[in-house]
Amino acid sequence: MTDFATPPIDPMRISFDPATAAIVPAGPVLTRRMSDLEGLFADSAEWKRTAGGDDRIVYTVNSSPVPEIGRELPQSITTIQPGDCGGEFYMTKGHQHPDPQGEIYYGLTGVGGLLLFDGQRTEWIDMEPGVIGYIPPQWAHRSVNVGDEPYSFLAVYPGGAGHDYQWVLDHGMGARAMRTPSGYELAPYRNA
Repeated sequence: MTDFATPPIDPMRISFDPATAAIVPAGPVLTRRMSDLEGLFADSAEWKRTAGGDDRIVYTVNSSPVPEIGRELPQSITTIQPGDCGGEFYMTKGHQHPDPQGEIYYGLTGVGGLLLFDGQRTEWIDMEPGVIGYIPPQWAHRSVNVGDEPYSFLAVYPGGAGHDYQWVLDHGMGARAMRTPSGYELAPYRNA
């Protein structure tokens, strides 16, 4: 018998509705508004105007009840709304894991991208329904909606990895996903 520091959870069936991004049984729900994304968009004046205006929802994370503790594999569905702030597409805050471990994202609806940065190299993975994006340990990562409809993806990650959002504010992401007449381009990163 294994000695667990925390009690194990019971096996469970988890279902989700891709149309609503709902998870059953439901766990925590996190809603990020424009005001929660200070310091992330290149056009800080446009961010301030938008955050001080309707303060729209940029993305929502619906989590399963699997806890974020060591040995567990929590899951969540993130939905990023379409839009941009000063030409920069809506995105998640982005983070790095303090306990470096790998992670996978699986595209469900819409189109987006997975922006990865290891402090020197920047990588981009085009995401759409059916695509798995693999995030190696020690790579900061952020998801971006580059389409005109909500972009949703499933994330499965080690529960004990943690989330360091400050790392992205301190180091950036190496590139920014900017709207162009034909779609998007990755522009060099400059501080907000």
